[in-house]
Amino acid sequence: MFRFLTRPNGAVKLSDGKHLLRMPRFADFDAWWALRRESRAFLQPWEPTWSADDLTERSFRARVNRYEQEYAAGTAITLFIFGEHDDLMGGITIGNIRRGASQSCMIGYWMGERFSGQGHMKAALKLTVHHIFDRLQLHRIEAACIPENHRSIGLLEGAGFRREGLLRDYLKIDGRWRDHVLLARLANDDIGKDLLDDSGLYRANSHA
Repeated sequence: MFRFLTRPNGAVKLSDGKHLLRMPRFADFDAWWALRRESRAFLQPWEPTWSADDLTERSFRARVNRYEQEYAAGTAITLFIFGEHDDLMGGITIGNIRRGASQSCMIGYWMGERFSGQGHMKAALKLTVHHIFDRLQLHRIEAACIPENHRSIGLLEGAGFRREGLLRDYLKIDGRWRDHVLLARLANDDIGKDLLDDSGLYRANSHA
């Protein structure tokens, strides 16, 4: 049985035939820079304040190195989301992976403005959720959203996440400490027939 403990074997790639999720590479810099730059005003209200060198190649290379270190340590998996034409569309992270009695993680994600609202993140979230439960064998997935981010909350609730409470001043977003709604989904939650029907497809196309 697969366990993601200290040093996993091989990089993670997830696919449903229309979307590919894989770990970032140095060669992704140009596409990442262009997408983040054009989506800056769209993303900043929901993210920590960008540093002065946030979009530099040096900063990007440091990010990729950190992602690889976290993956090797078994604490996080950062994935880029690509479409049918190999366009970089966004990213999703399985973070704060906890073993022992917890067996849980946090997820976070972002989508470029021109790809938003088209179902791409819904597909990426399904792939990620099935990987977490089927391959990482975790029991609980948590996510936190600013209360005003109705689109993100709706996305999570549509994927079987349930609201569990309010986290006061949880994260400093766009220069201000913001409350966040905590949502979670458990491996044994009843998520409905529509999502269960997809599980075989996503499991068959997911591999580590």
